[in-house]
Amino acid sequence: MSQTDLKQQLAQRFREVNGDHPTTDADDAYVSAQFVVMEELCAVQGRDADEVRRLMLDGRLPLPGYLRSDGAEMVPADLFALADEAGGADLLEAWFTAHWADPATGKAEWDAYLSGQYVCLHAVTPATIRRKDELTAAIGAAIGAAIDDPDAPAAHLHALVDELDALEPAFTAYDRLRFGGPTSRDTCIDAIRARFPRPERPERR
Repeated sequence: MSQTDLKQQLAQRFREVNGDHPTTDADDAYVSAQFVVMEELCAVQGRDADEVRRLMLDGRLPLPGYLRSDGAEMVPADLFALADEAGGADLLEAWFTAHWADPATGKAEWDAYLSGQYVCLHAVTPATIRRKDELTAAIGAAIGAAIDDPDAPAAHLHALVDELDALEPAFTAYDRLRFGGPTSRDTCIDAIRARFPRPERPERR
Protein backbone atom coordinates (compact mmCIF):
# COMPACT_ATOMS: atom_id res chain seq x y z
CA MET A 1 0.00 0.00 0.00
CA SER A 2 1.40 3.40 -0.98
CA GLN A 3 2.07 6.29 1.36
CA THR A 4 -0.77 8.21 -0.30
CA ASP A 5 -3.21 5.36 0.38
CA LEU A 6 -2.14 5.13 4.04
CA LYS A 7 -2.43 8.89 4.52
CA GLN A 8 -5.88 8.86 2.95
CA GLN A 9 -6.98 5.95 5.13
CA LEU A 10 -5.69 7.65 8.25
CA ALA A 11 -7.41 10.93 7.30
CA GLN A 12 -10.65 9.04 6.73
CA ARG A 13 -10.36 7.29 10.11
CA PHE A 14 -9.62 10.63 11.77
CA ARG A 15 -12.78 12.16 10.31
CA GLU A 16 -14.85 9.12 11.26
CA VAL A 17 -13.81 9.70 14.87
CA ASN A 18 -13.84 13.51 14.96
CA GLY A 19 -16.29 14.54 12.26
CA ASP A 20 -15.49 16.66 9.22
CA HIS A 21 -15.16 20.19 10.57
CA PRO A 22 -13.51 23.27 9.03
CA THR A 23 -10.20 24.46 10.42
CA THR A 24 -9.16 28.10 10.53
CA ASP A 25 -5.79 29.82 10.36
CA ALA A 26 -6.04 30.28 14.14
CA ASP A 27 -6.63 26.54 14.56
CA ASP A 28 -3.60 25.77 12.42
CA ALA A 29 -1.43 28.20 14.36
CA TYR A 30 -2.48 26.67 17.69
CA VAL A 31 -1.93 23.12 16.47
CA SER A 32 1.48 23.94 15.00
CA ALA A 33 2.56 25.47 18.31
CA GLN A 34 1.34 22.57 20.44
CA PHE A 35 2.01 19.53 18.21
CA VAL A 36 4.51 18.29 15.64
CA VAL A 37 4.15 16.94 12.11
CA MET A 38 4.23 13.15 12.36
CA GLU A 39 6.56 12.69 9.39
CA GLU A 40 9.04 15.15 10.90
CA LEU A 41 8.91 13.39 14.28
CA CYS A 42 9.48 10.03 12.60
CA ALA A 43 12.45 11.42 10.66
CA VAL A 44 14.06 12.74 13.85
CA GLN A 45 13.50 9.48 15.73
CA GLY A 46 14.42 7.15 12.88
CA ARG A 47 10.97 5.63 12.50
CA ASP A 48 9.09 4.76 9.35
CA ALA A 49 6.07 7.03 8.98
CA ASP A 50 4.08 4.46 7.00
CA GLU A 51 4.63 1.83 9.68
CA VAL A 52 3.41 4.32 12.29
CA ARG A 53 0.30 4.94 10.18
CA ARG A 54 -0.30 1.18 10.04
CA LEU A 55 0.01 0.94 13.82
CA MET A 56 -2.53 3.74 14.18
CA LEU A 57 -4.95 2.10 11.75
CA ASP A 58 -4.49 -1.25 13.54
CA GLY A 59 -5.32 0.28 16.93
CA ARG A 60 -1.86 -0.07 18.43
CA LEU A 61 -0.96 3.63 18.54
CA PRO A 62 -3.29 6.62 18.97
CA LEU A 63 -4.60 8.53 15.97
CA PRO A 64 -3.19 12.02 15.32
CA GLY A 65 -4.53 14.68 17.62
CA TYR A 66 -5.31 16.95 14.68
CA LEU A 67 -5.21 17.12 10.91
CA ARG A 68 -3.92 20.53 9.90
CA SER A 69 -5.67 22.21 6.98
CA ASP A 70 -2.75 21.26 4.71
CA GLY A 71 -3.32 17.59 5.57
CA ALA A 72 -0.37 17.26 7.96
CA GLU A 73 -0.92 14.63 10.65
CA MET A 74 -0.21 16.46 13.91
CA VAL A 75 0.88 14.40 16.91
CA PRO A 76 2.36 15.09 20.36
CA ALA A 77 6.13 15.20 20.53
CA ASP A 78 6.04 12.29 22.99
CA LEU A 79 3.85 10.11 20.74
CA PHE A 80 6.09 7.05 21.18
CA ALA A 81 6.97 7.52 24.85
CA LEU A 82 4.33 5.19 26.31
CA ALA A 83 4.96 2.45 23.74
CA ASP A 84 8.68 2.66 24.48
CA GLU A 85 8.01 2.43 28.22
CA ALA A 86 5.72 -0.55 27.68
CA GLY A 87 8.36 -2.39 25.64
CA GLY A 88 6.82 -1.81 22.21
CA ALA A 89 3.51 -1.10 20.52
CA ASP A 90 2.45 -4.76 20.77
CA LEU A 91 2.70 -4.59 24.58
CA LEU A 92 1.22 -1.12 25.00
CA GLU A 93 -2.44 -2.05 25.47
CA ALA A 94 -1.79 -4.51 28.31
CA TRP A 95 0.62 -2.08 29.99
CA PHE A 96 -1.79 0.83 29.62
CA THR A 97 -4.98 -0.88 30.82
CA ALA A 98 -3.19 -2.39 33.83
CA HIS A 99 -3.14 1.09 35.40
CA TRP A 100 -6.86 0.72 36.18
CA ALA A 101 -8.10 -1.86 38.69
CA ASP A 102 -11.37 -2.27 36.79
CA PRO A 103 -10.73 -3.93 33.39
CA ALA A 104 -13.79 -2.28 31.84
CA THR A 105 -12.54 1.17 32.86
CA GLY A 106 -9.08 0.35 31.54
CA LYS A 107 -10.53 -0.74 28.20
CA ALA A 108 -12.65 2.41 27.95
CA GLU A 109 -9.63 4.58 28.67
CA TRP A 110 -7.58 2.65 26.10
CA ASP A 111 -10.23 3.27 23.46
CA ALA A 112 -10.26 6.97 24.37
CA TYR A 113 -6.46 7.06 24.16
CA LEU A 114 -6.46 5.44 20.71
CA SER A 115 -8.94 8.04 19.44
CA GLY A 116 -6.21 10.70 19.67
CA GLN A 117 -8.71 12.97 21.41
CA TYR A 118 -6.70 13.29 24.62
CA VAL A 119 -5.60 16.71 23.38
CA CYS A 120 -6.88 17.96 26.74
CA LEU A 121 -3.57 17.10 28.42
CA HIS A 122 -0.06 18.40 27.87
CA ALA A 123 1.28 14.90 28.62
CA VAL A 124 -0.99 11.91 28.00
CA THR A 125 -0.17 9.13 30.46
CA PRO A 126 -2.32 6.87 32.63
CA ALA A 127 -1.31 8.99 35.63
CA THR A 128 -2.37 12.32 34.09
CA ILE A 129 -5.59 10.81 32.70
CA ARG A 130 -6.51 9.54 36.14
CA ARG A 131 -5.55 12.79 37.82
CA LYS A 132 -7.67 14.82 35.40
CA ASP A 133 -10.69 12.64 36.22
CA GLU A 134 -10.02 13.02 39.95
CA LEU A 135 -9.69 16.78 39.65
CA THR A 136 -12.85 17.32 37.62
CA ALA A 137 -14.83 15.23 40.13
CA ALA A 138 -13.28 17.11 43.05
CA ILE A 139 -14.01 20.47 41.41
CA GLY A 140 -17.65 19.48 41.01
CA ALA A 141 -17.85 18.55 44.69
CA ALA A 142 -16.10 21.75 45.74
CA ILE A 143 -18.54 23.84 43.69
CA GLY A 144 -21.42 22.18 45.53
CA ALA A 145 -19.81 22.99 48.87
CA ALA A 146 -19.24 26.62 47.82
CA ILE A 147 -22.87 26.96 46.77
CA ASP A 148 -24.11 25.46 50.07
CA ASP A 149 -21.90 27.81 52.09
CA PRO A 150 -21.14 30.99 50.12
CA ASP A 151 -19.17 32.40 53.04
CA ALA A 152 -16.74 29.48 53.15
CA PRO A 153 -13.25 30.23 51.78
CA ALA A 154 -12.78 29.00 48.20
CA ALA A 155 -9.04 28.33 48.52
CA HIS A 156 -9.53 24.56 48.10
CA LEU A 157 -11.57 25.05 44.92
CA HIS A 158 -8.99 27.42 43.46
CA ALA A 159 -6.18 24.98 44.27
CA LEU A 160 -7.98 22.21 42.37
CA VAL A 161 -8.62 24.49 39.40
CA ASP A 162 -5.00 25.63 39.38
CA GLU A 163 -3.77 22.03 39.29
CA LEU A 164 -6.10 21.20 36.41
CA ASP A 165 -4.97 24.37 34.63
CA ALA A 166 -1.38 23.11 34.79
CA LEU A 167 -2.37 19.80 33.16
CA GLU A 168 -4.45 21.23 30.31
CA PRO A 169 -3.53 23.25 27.21
CA ALA A 170 -5.64 26.13 25.93
CA PHE A 171 -7.63 24.21 23.26
CA THR A 172 -8.78 25.80 20.00
CA ALA A 173 -12.10 26.54 18.31
CA TYR A 174 -11.87 23.31 16.29
CA ASP A 175 -12.02 21.31 19.53
CA ARG A 176 -15.37 22.84 20.43
CA LEU A 177 -16.70 21.73 17.04
CA ARG A 178 -15.52 18.14 17.23
CA PHE A 179 -16.50 17.73 20.90
CA GLY A 180 -19.88 19.31 20.26
CA GLY A 181 -19.63 22.00 22.90
CA PRO A 182 -17.40 23.60 25.50
CA THR A 183 -14.13 21.98 26.51
CA SER A 184 -13.15 20.95 30.02
CA ARG A 185 -11.06 24.12 30.25
CA ASP A 186 -14.16 26.16 29.48
CA THR A 187 -16.31 24.44 32.10
CA CYS A 188 -13.86 23.44 34.83
CA ILE A 189 -11.32 26.27 34.73
CA ASP A 190 -12.46 29.47 33.02
CA ALA A 191 -16.10 29.28 34.12
CA ILE A 192 -15.16 28.42 37.71
CA ARG A 193 -12.71 31.31 37.98
CA ALA A 194 -15.34 33.68 36.61
CA ARG A 195 -18.00 32.39 38.99
CA PHE A 196 -15.79 32.19 42.07
CA PRO A 197 -13.18 34.94 41.69
CA ARG A 198 -10.26 35.04 44.06
CA PRO A 199 -10.54 37.76 46.68
CA GLU A 200 -8.38 40.75 45.88
CA ARG A 201 -5.30 41.00 48.02
CA PRO A 202 -4.92 44.28 49.87
CA GLU A 203 -2.22 46.51 48.48
CA ARG A 204 0.95 46.71 50.51
CA ARG A 205 1.78 50.14 51.80
